[in-house]
Amino acid sequence: MRRILRGKMMWLACLLLWAFLVRVLTGCSVEKENQDKVRDLEFTVVGEADLPEELKNLVMEKKAAPFKLTYSNDQGLYIVVGYGEQATGGYSISVNELYLTENSIVIDTELKGPEKGEDVGAEKSYPYIVAKTEYLENPVIFQ
Repeated sequence: MRRILRGKMMWLACLLLWAFLVRVLTGCSVEKENQDKVRDLEFTVVGEADLPEELKNLVMEKKAAPFKLTYSNDQGLYIVVGYGEQATGGYSISVNELYLTENSIVIDTELKGPEKGEDVGAEKSYPYIVAKTEYLENPVIFQ
């Protein structure tokens, strides 16, 4: 009886070891994404009046909190970055970089506060920027 129990224990240990080895050897590997720039992407900043209606509605829904989204149609790819509610006006956003890598699109934006002494008003603002570029299916990485 002990011999049968010991055999089953060995069999179970071998099975667990095999499962562990299979998992380790065939498990998901972490592939470092290549973030090297292939080329800069040309883009235009699109104002609210020129946004597709569906995109305009999405921006209005999300503008109170910081958000990042992409939208595409037959006219191109729209990359949107919103910085949420700000206490006053006078904010601007710059696009530092927008470029294509081997497997993604990278965008880097920056929120700039009002200039010292600038009349910013007392109303809250919801700064966001929409960069329109050529249609590409690559995922967008926001930096």
